Amino acid sequence: MLSIAKAQQTLLFPRNIQKTYLAQTRSLDGKPGSNYWQNTANYAINVHFYPGSRQLNGTATIDYTNNSTDTLKEIWFKLYPNLYKKGLPRAQKIEPDDESDGMHINNITINGKTKDVSNLNIELGHKSNSPSMAFAKDAALFKLDGTNMKVTIDPLAPKQTIHFVIDYNYTLNKNSHIRTGEIDMGSVFVAYFFPRIAVYDDIDGWNKTPYTGSLEFYNDFCHFKAHITVPKNYVVWATGNLLNAKEVLQEKYVQKIVQAERSDGVTTVIDTTDLQQENVTTNNLTNTWQFEADEVTDFVFATSNHYVWKASSVVVDRETNRRTRVDAVFNPAHKDYFDVIDYARKTVEAMSYAFPAWPYPYPHETVFDGLDQMEYPMMVNDNPLEKREDAITLTDHEIFHTMFPFYMGINETKYAWMDEGWATLGEWLISPMIDSTIEDDYGVMPYEKTAGTEEDAPIISLSTAQSPNSYFLNAYPKPALGYLYIKDMLGDVLFTKALHYYIKQWHGKHPMPYDFFHCMNQGSGKNLNWFWKRWFFDNGFPDLAISKVTNRKNNYTVRITSIGTKPVPVDLNIFYADGTKQNIHRSISVWESNNTVTLDFKTSKPVKKIVLGSIHVPDVSKTNNIYEVK
Repeated sequence: MLSIAKAQQTLLFPRNIQKTYLAQTRSLDGKPGSNYWQNTANYAINVHFYPGSRQLNGTATIDYTNNSTDTLKEIWFKLYPNLYKKGLPRAQKIEPDDESDGMHINNITINGKTKDVSNLNIELGHKSNSPSMAFAKDAALFKLDGTNMKVTIDPLAPKQTIHFVIDYNYTLNKNSHIRTGEIDMGSVFVAYFFPRIAVYDDIDGWNKTPYTGSLEFYNDFCHFKAHITVPKNYVVWATGNLLNAKEVLQEKYVQKIVQAERSDGVTTVIDTTDLQQENVTTNNLTNTWQFEADEVTDFVFATSNHYVWKASSVVVDRETNRRTRVDAVFNPAHKDYFDVIDYARKTVEAMSYAFPAWPYPYPHETVFDGLDQMEYPMMVNDNPLEKREDAITLTDHEIFHTMFPFYMGINETKYAWMDEGWATLGEWLISPMIDSTIEDDYGVMPYEKTAGTEEDAPIISLSTAQSPNSYFLNAYPKPALGYLYIKDMLGDVLFTKALHYYIKQWHGKHPMPYDFFHCMNQGSGKNLNWFWKRWFFDNGFPDLAISKVTNRKNNYTVRITSIGTKPVPVDLNIFYADGTKQNIHRSISVWESNNTVTLDFKTSKPVKKIVLGSIHVPDVSKTNNIYEVK
């Protein structure tokens, strides 16, 4: 194994990261270390949701297993509905009507023992004059701080399991839709709706970062079983497999789902006529929908009494003929959504065979017509859009998140670039496969304008420590460009081999940035640290210039200088007087040890001008990118 000292010659290793190698939970060849561990849980969630009042009553039964080498004396929970709690800090404003009391914990039992939770409405650091609060029997066991809840427990030794049963309720938000909430009267998307045990990992211990509505999430891989009770005529879509379709749907709709799961064509499971007849679900006052999902990082559901449902499926693994069902569920008034089933199906197919060329890992993917642009395991909450191009790029971007962060278990809270950057690259590459007229350069121009300024922090900067603009640049376009440049330099075959090495080592686990860098080095057989350092760690900006052009009897020599320190590909575009064009391309490899490169070309046609650049090559100063032939 390489020594940390040798690896540090090019990449900066913070002390807490160094500790993971010394503890052998991570390794410098990119693989999980011999002592790698991660915790997990089994969740059994039973909820009753009342669309009219938006009241959600739930019971979460959790068996949490401590696979770490530490004895845990406390368990940290995430209570995400507390984002809407009165008086708490938020990254964005909400409507006054959506301010609430947050998630109310009615009862907690720990290993079969009921605890006094009468102090749980007191925020950490706040005092109450209520005698019941002051003398709550188990007051010292619970500390509530915004979306975090700390529970002190009897010591939980390695390999032991603790059993929680938590009864709770809250009111779903109506007007301020931050990734979850009511969409219209009769339709909701419900996420982050149960008490969730935070991640305890080998880098930071407990994830105590509060949720304020901006940064995304970090969850363990767990097993979920959910019972979701809603009124008659409400259909439920969720993470995981529907276990009791025949108990909640009329037989004709069960058969349509089966048909969609076996067919390349599009099946209309529910249309507007079906909705008018109000005979889609079984004829009970309420129906309980049962779902199960294994080895996923989250569980969400959506329900509506007036959405149509189109479904198809695609073979995602030709060796086994395994299929993934793809759904588009939407308000029929949103005409753009009638084509989303096509975009979604083509995205799943492209991901399976083109990029990242990995069989789609889950049994279904549902694109739900909502008010956000947010991904979840097997579910997407996407708003309707007027332009076809926007609908395509949004659909494939959100579905691409299936791989990153869900299949790979990335800590989005700290390292947003490890998932959003990949989804951005997926969007750039897959959108033209769906519609060849699309040239997607999402985020490139904003980066070009900001590169090298005070707001342009290195990509490796923690997402928790950045301004909104810096966060956007470092989460989306900058890492996507870095991935694209490595793909260009290695070539599709070697890049795919390296990426698959990373996926094989870390799917179902929790990779950090250095695991990715080391895996790509190991998988490609090349030391790419020179690029990782300059693009992901260092300050600087991309700036190429045509510094000299010579022409001797139509033999052109063009010298290109990298004025900036960020390596970007060279695209030399030669425009001829007859209207034709030629491109000469060089990958970032030309800048590994030089800051100038010379390109030669010979032509029999008069040259009109020579221009540097392409849509995925930002350049902070383009005045020196054009050479006019006189």
